[in-house]
Amino acid sequence: MKKFYFLLILFSIISVSKAQVITFSDTNLESAILLSSPSNNTAKDFNNNFVAVDVNENGLIELSEALLIKELYLENRSIVSLEGIGYFVNLTSLDFNFNQVSNTDLSALVNLEKLHCSTNQITSLLDLNLSPNVNLNTLDCSFNSLTDLDLSIFTGLTYVECSNNFIQDLNLTNLHSLTELYCVNNQLTALNVSDSEMLNIVDCFNNYIQTLDFSHVTYGSFGFSCDNNQLRSLFVKNGQYNNFNFSGNPTLEYICVDEAELDDIQAMVSVNGYSNCVVNSYCSFVPGGRFYTIQGNSKFDDNNNGCDVLDSTFQNLKFSISEGINSGTFISDTSGNYSITVQAGTHTITPVLENPSYFSVSPANVVVDFPTQPSPFTQNFCLTANGVHQDLEVVLFPTNPARPGFDSYYALIYKNKGNQIQSGAISLSFEDSKMDLLSASPMPNSQSVDNLSWDFTNLQPLESRVIYFTMNINAPTDIPSVNIGDQLNFTTTITSMVGDEVPYDNISAIKQIVVGSYDPNDKTCLEGAVISPSEVGKYVHYVIRFENTGTYPAENIVVKDMIDTTKFDVNSIVPIKGSHDFYTRINGNKVEFIFENINLPFDDANNDGYVAFKIKTKPTLVNGDTFSNSANIYFDYNFPIVTNTATTTIQALSTQDFEFGQYFNVYPNPVNTVLNIDTKQTIEVSSISIYNQLGQLVVVVPSAQNVKTVDVSSLASGNYFIKINSDKGTSNAKFIKR
Repeated sequence: MKKFYFLLILFSIISVSKAQVITFSDTNLESAILLSSPSNNTAKDFNNNFVAVDVNENGLIELSEALLIKELYLENRSIVSLEGIGYFVNLTSLDFNFNQVSNTDLSALVNLEKLHCSTNQITSLLDLNLSPNVNLNTLDCSFNSLTDLDLSIFTGLTYVECSNNFIQDLNLTNLHSLTELYCVNNQLTALNVSDSEMLNIVDCFNNYIQTLDFSHVTYGSFGFSCDNNQLRSLFVKNGQYNNFNFSGNPTLEYICVDEAELDDIQAMVSVNGYSNCVVNSYCSFVPGGRFYTIQGNSKFDDNNNGCDVLDSTFQNLKFSISEGINSGTFISDTSGNYSITVQAGTHTITPVLENPSYFSVSPANVVVDFPTQPSPFTQNFCLTANGVHQDLEVVLFPTNPARPGFDSYYALIYKNKGNQIQSGAISLSFEDSKMDLLSASPMPNSQSVDNLSWDFTNLQPLESRVIYFTMNINAPTDIPSVNIGDQLNFTTTITSMVGDEVPYDNISAIKQIVVGSYDPNDKTCLEGAVISPSEVGKYVHYVIRFENTGTYPAENIVVKDMIDTTKFDVNSIVPIKGSHDFYTRINGNKVEFIFENINLPFDDANNDGYVAFKIKTKPTLVNGDTFSNSANIYFDYNFPIVTNTATTTIQALSTQDFEFGQYFNVYPNPVNTVLNIDTKQTIEVSSISIYNQLGQLVVVVPSAQNVKTVDVSSLASGNYFIKINSDKGTSNAKFIKR
């Protein structure tokens, strides 16, 4: 019996001697672990129960006991050193908040998922010797003395709390799973979260951050607080609902958000008193968040053998985009290519033609369901002639203001709107005595006093061409003089060799007012300040000009035009010409002409641009009504420049001051080429004007004291009015051009 007890004692001694005992250099750490129990919430096992680590109660912590522990909670235990904690290699959670630890070696804790080391004396995360750990998802290192924090090797992090340090550089590269970030009260001047698209919460209160970009945060709702920084720009166009606070940033200049949030954010800007802050969605021209692309081209099948690369493009084709109750319009550029970006859903894309009876479109529309179908989704459209339609159009407009003694530039756009190849001529009538032609491209085929003429051939269906010309305007010292406030009259007419189905747009007349100093960003109605009642319900034409007066090239320019739908038919809008490539978006009554990547220079020789378009007035307008239009011009992230308001009045031709037939006889009537004017009584004629049935000025003879004939050969067939201004007033008569 004694021999048995001796052997038992000997075996126990040998077993104890062979057990690996963990040595702790910090008695407070050792004491906290030894005193762990099911009731003091210090250690958890793999059954998620609080337990005593010293299982055998021998007053020592053995390796076998440490391996049974999954979580340790060592808060506020006056611990200075964590030496020995590395033996707990199965730990998934370690919390030693509120201690005095400055460095330790945690490299052995490769299973660690949560690390809480707040309120210690850590100056660098390197002092913890944390190895790259994809399992680590939670880190709280707040209230330490960190000056930089590089978390790029901990790619599994979802939660980071690093507030109340002295951090100047926070590296969050590769943290694609991060959902919550708290970095309050640091010294950050920048915060890059471009890799963290799953963020839900960001609190970066009280730093020195100048720019925040959350445009890549695309999953679920997103809330952030960035108050009390030095923000200048904030990018939150991400397609998500955003709940955020940006108070205490009086230097804020620009906020980019989704269209749906514009009103709310503008209201917050006003509440905070940020009078110098611009709010819009123009930091990008695609929807925020996840988006999908529908792209393709549109061509006209010239030879009825199916559309191919050799066929001509259909410029500025309009597309209607609808998704249930939501709809909008996109107008492609001059290349014939289009690219429409949309969000998830079922979208119907339908080509919309100015003259739908002229062409057949295949397919008539396309239905695309995202994300079911791949993006980009490519759909080309092929147009073929429907019957025979001859239809030309001409538009003349100035590309800069006319000033006495300076050069003035003009663009003459002519287009084949029909479905047959066209040839013909263009005639420009102008006041030769008040200006001199300096250049034209191409040069006119013929030139005479007050008239230039160009021939054209082989104008393809839907093709547009441009004639540019430059005039030097007379100075006040010239004879005749041109002064500020004078009116310069131009009329251009396009004539087809085979007739025209819609002759009213074969004439374009402008009345240009001479100015002195001028705003380079302006809007002009080409029809002038007055149109006749017969023009109501037809197209009026506008030119919006802009100029980069800054000190750096403008990367993007947006011309936003809010259309008064009580006066205009917004669905009728047709872009005519832009100085640079652009495309058009229409949503409700908002029309945006987008010059993406225009990179408009700032030097005076190259810093100008323009866009011209036409739109129909409502047919319900009556004599005496007015219609007005202005535009906002956005240069990159700057405040919009608001143009003047162009106002036009509907007004019948003035009442006659005397009976035309008592003083003049015009013949022959009808006339082919030259209209003769005989004077019956003494009268001093000052000028002669000819108007078409729409009330548009088509011919003007400004100094007509001795004029007896007017050349009307360039006019299209139809009814016209001749108006004579004299010392006895004005009067007019009707004549017919064959």
